[in-house]
Amino acid sequence: MATYLYRLGRFAFRRRALVLTMWLALLAVLGVGAATLSGPTAESFSIPGTEAQQAQDLLAERFPQAGAGGAEARVVFAAPAGEKLTDPENRAAIEATVARLRTGARVGAVTDPLPTGINPAGTVAYAQVTYKVRADALTGQDREVLSGAAAAGRAAGLTVETGGDALREPAGQGVGEVVGFLVAAVVLLVTFGSLVAAGLPLVTAVIGVGAAMAGIQIVSGFVDLSSNTPTLALMLGTAVAIDYALFIVSRYRHEVAAGRAGIEAAGRAVGTAGSAVTFAGLTVIIALAALAVVNVPVLTQMGLAAAAAVAVAVLIALTLLPALLGFAGGRVTGRHGRARDPEGDDARPTAGRRWARLVTRRPVPALLGATLALLVVAIPALDLRLGLPGDNMSGPQTTQRRAYDMLTAGFGPGFNGPLLVVVDAGPGADAKAVATEVGTAVSGLPDVAKVGPAAVNPAGDTAILQVVPRSAPDSRETTDLVHAIRDTDEALPGEILVTGTTALNIDMSAKLGAALGPYLAVIVILAFLLLTVLFRALLVPLKAIAGFLLSVAATFGAVVAVFQWGWLAGPLGVEQTGPVVSLMPVVLIGIVFGLAMDYEVFLVSRMREEHVHGAAPGRAVVNGFGHGARVVTAAAVIMISVFAGFVLSDDSMIKSIGFALAAAILLDAFVVRMTIVPAAMALLGRRAWALPRWLDRILPDVDVEGDRLRAGPHAPRPEPELVAADR
Repeated sequence: MATYLYRLGRFAFRRRALVLTMWLALLAVLGVGAATLSGPTAESFSIPGTEAQQAQDLLAERFPQAGAGGAEARVVFAAPAGEKLTDPENRAAIEATVARLRTGARVGAVTDPLPTGINPAGTVAYAQVTYKVRADALTGQDREVLSGAAAAGRAAGLTVETGGDALREPAGQGVGEVVGFLVAAVVLLVTFGSLVAAGLPLVTAVIGVGAAMAGIQIVSGFVDLSSNTPTLALMLGTAVAIDYALFIVSRYRHEVAAGRAGIEAAGRAVGTAGSAVTFAGLTVIIALAALAVVNVPVLTQMGLAAAAAVAVAVLIALTLLPALLGFAGGRVTGRHGRARDPEGDDARPTAGRRWARLVTRRPVPALLGATLALLVVAIPALDLRLGLPGDNMSGPQTTQRRAYDMLTAGFGPGFNGPLLVVVDAGPGADAKAVATEVGTAVSGLPDVAKVGPAAVNPAGDTAILQVVPRSAPDSRETTDLVHAIRDTDEALPGEILVTGTTALNIDMSAKLGAALGPYLAVIVILAFLLLTVLFRALLVPLKAIAGFLLSVAATFGAVVAVFQWGWLAGPLGVEQTGPVVSLMPVVLIGIVFGLAMDYEVFLVSRMREEHVHGAAPGRAVVNGFGHGARVVTAAAVIMISVFAGFVLSDDSMIKSIGFALAAAILLDAFVVRMTIVPAAMALLGRRAWALPRWLDRILPDVDVEGDRLRAGPHAPRPEPELVAADR
C-alpha cells in the first residue's frame, strides 16, 4: 500500500493544479445540487420490527383520522388561586383559547378540556391538539398560532403552558462548531509554529466537510433524513479531516527536515502517514456503517452519512492535501526551514519521549494504575438508564417543563405519557364490543389510572383506547404496564397493540439493548481482522480492543454522572437530568471504537516502523511514541475541542453525544493510548509482533510502515525477524 500511496502523493504534488481544480469543480457541482435538490429533515423516526411501530402503521392504514404519527401539543390550564376553571370567566377564557387553537391550518383536532380533561378539584385542565402532519412539517406560523392561543389565555388571567413535540423546532448549527474550529486553529499553530502549515488542515477540513454536507443535502431531497444526521456527519467529518491532515502535514515536514525535496517528501508522507490514515479511516467507516445492523433507520442514516464524511476526509487527505503542499512550497516549513518539526529527533528529549521512558521503565504500575482509574470512572455506568428526551428533560423555566409539572400536579405523572391501545377486532367482529372488553380487562391491571372510551374507525374493524398510567413515562412501573397490556392479547378476542410516544420509547430502548451485543461483535471482529492485516500481529489488535472497552465503559460512567446524577451539570449547561438518550450507547460505541482505533493506528504504526527498521522492542516503543506523541496529543486536543463545541447545542441528544465523544477521546487518547499502550507494549516485548507462520503467509502485505520506501519504492521488503520476547 505504501508504494501506491507514495505514487499518489507524488502525482498530486506534481499535478497540483489539476487535482485542486477537480476538487473545486466537484464541490461546486455538489453545492449546486444541494441548493436545488435538498429536502427538509425529519424529527420523527420509525422503529421497524417493534409492536409500537406495527400499531402506528395499522392506524395510518385504518384510522388516519386518529392522527397517529402526527405532531401533538398539550395546552394545560390552571385556575388562579382560590378559583376553579369551571367558573364562568375562566370557562369563557378556556373556550376562547380552544377556539383559537382550532384555527391552525394543520390542526386535525382539539379536545375540549372541560368535559373530560379537567381534574376532580377543577383547578387543572388540558386540551389535546393533534396535527395532520409530523412535527418537522410544522411551520413557524403553526407554532405562532399555538403560542398566541396560550398568550390569549394568560391575558384572561389563567396560567397556560404548552408541551408536546409540536413545539420542538429542528436543531440548527450554533456557535459550538465555530468555537471548536477556532481552538483547532490555535492548537495547529502551536504544534507547527507556521501559519501556512496550520492553515492547510483547516482548509482541507472546510472543503471536505462542505462536500460531505452538500452530498447529504442532495440525499435529503430523495430520502427522509433525521435532523441529527447532518449534525453527526459535521461533527465527525470536521474532527477527522483536521486530524488526518495533521498527521500527513507533520510527516511531510519531518521528511523535509530530513533533507528530502518537496515532491519526495510528499510521496513519502502520503505513503507512510497516509497508509495509517487510510486504515484508521477504514476502521471508523466500518464502525459507523455497521450501525445498519441495528435496523433502526435513523441510526443507519446517521452512520452512513458520518461514514461518507469520513471517507471524503480520507480522500482529501490523500489527494488534495499533497497538492496544497505543492502550492505552499517552503512556506509549510516556515522561514528558512526553522519551524518546529513535531516528529523531529531533537537533541533534548521531548516530553513525549520522557513520558514513554517513564512508562516503559515501570510498565506494571502504569498499566495497573491507568486501568484502575478508568474502572473507577466507569462505576456510575452501573446506574445507566435509557430513554428518549421529552418535556421532562426541558429546562425548568421552559413552557414545556411547566406544562409537564402542571399535569403531574393536577392528574398524576402518568398523564404525561398516555398509552394508545389499538384493538384490531378482525373480520366480521364488533370492534366496539371487543374494545369495551379490552378496556375492562386493562382497567383492572396494576398501575392503571384511567382508561378512556373506545373510538372506532368508520369501517368498524379497529378501535383505539387511551390508557393513562399512574406512574411517570420513564418509570419501571410504566414499562411493566406496557408488557402487561400486551400479555392480555392471549386471553381476549382480537389483536391488541400498544403504541404512543411512551411505548415507542420503551420498544426503542429494548431493541437497541438487544442489538448492542451483535453490533459490538460485528465491529470488533471486522476491526480485529483489519488491524491484524495492518500490524501483522495478533496481540496488538487484542490489546487495542481491550483498551477500547475500558474507554467506552469509563465514558458511560462520565455520561451517567453528568446527565443522570447532575455532576457538573451547571457548568456544562445541562438544565435537567434524567435518563440517557437511548440512541446514545450504540452511537457512542460505534464512533468511539473507530476514533480509538485511529490513535492506536497512528501510535503503534510508528512503533512497528521502528521495530521493522531494526530497533529493539523497548527502544521501538520509546522512539515510536516519541515521534507520534506530540502530533497525537494535538490531534486529540483538536478532536476534543470540536466535540466539546457541540455541548453548547440546545438539542439534548446532540449535547450528550458531544460531551460523550469529548470525554471518550480525553480518556482514550491520554489514558489508554498514551499510558496503557506503551506499558502493555513494553511488557509484551517481541511477543507483541508475533504471528504464526501460516497466517503470515496468507495475510496481504500492506507495508504501512513504508519499509519499501526506505529501500526504494520498488525494492522488495525484508522480513523482520520475530524471536522470543526480549525487552
